[in-house]
Amino acid sequence: MDAVDRPARLAVGVVGAGRVGSALGAALVRAGHRVVATSGVSDASRERAVERLGLVPTRPEDVVAGADLVLLTVPDDVLPGLVSGLVETGADLRGRLVAHTSGAYGLAVLNPAIKAGALPLALHPVMTFTGRDDDLRRLTGISYGVTAPDALRPVAEALVIEMEGEPVWIADEDRPLYHAALAGAANHMVTLIAESSELLGRIGVEQPGRMLGPLLGAALENVLRLGIAGLTGPVVRGDAGTVRRHVDALILAAPEAADAYVALARLTADRALAAGLLKPEAAERLLDALGGNIWT
Repeated sequence: MDAVDRPARLAVGVVGAGRVGSALGAALVRAGHRVVATSGVSDASRERAVERLGLVPTRPEDVVAGADLVLLTVPDDVLPGLVSGLVETGADLRGRLVAHTSGAYGLAVLNPAIKAGALPLALHPVMTFTGRDDDLRRLTGISYGVTAPDALRPVAEALVIEMEGEPVWIADEDRPLYHAALAGAANHMVTLIAESSELLGRIGVEQPGRMLGPLLGAALENVLRLGIAGLTGPVVRGDAGTVRRHVDALILAAPEAADAYVALARLTADRALAAGLLKPEAAERLLDALGGNIWT
């Protein structure tokens, strides 16, 4: 089998048919490939394997046996042990494409498989997966953070495009920072919005989402279009008194959230100051309101 040169339809094995694996497996089927085997540990994963892929899960080493492309879609912390374990079981990886979907890892995590003859790819879909039916629909048009040896770049690019995605090349050494940027934006945003919704609910706002939706939609549009220049609110205005009242209110109502507010306000002030949106004297007033130094 020469998986590098031929564009033929691939037999795909999915190791870890969870939220990501079942969605990507379904996307590859939609592109004309065949998912021939899958594995899953949790009950939910096993159910998704049956529902989305029409397969009863088997052992990971058995998934490899009939596959041209082995897709490793497991949690980051599980990935190194899985790769080593597949090699130790004697799974035949020679000439097979082995792709993981971790954002934080590059190709080095696949070294045991590479030494066993595997052809390595890192294909990270830049999307959140909830396990709901709309996961597959959301794959259309998304970016993938791709890392591959030069000889395999055409293969990686083709797979992503076939899944209706856009490949974005990430250097191997840059993947931890790449993933930190994505997780910081998406994951922390969810936490912040959930916290804000809860605080609004405490004071009697019955539908916090209806109140926050237009505001957050506009803020997201502004930052994606304008960058830091799209910043609004009391920090960029230098309203130190308002910021202090915010902190005082949070200390009483949600002290665990007050520290996060202060840290983010300092970061916001730092970015606004560097961009020339905040004057030094206003930054000093904010510094006093926040009780610390935004440059430390």
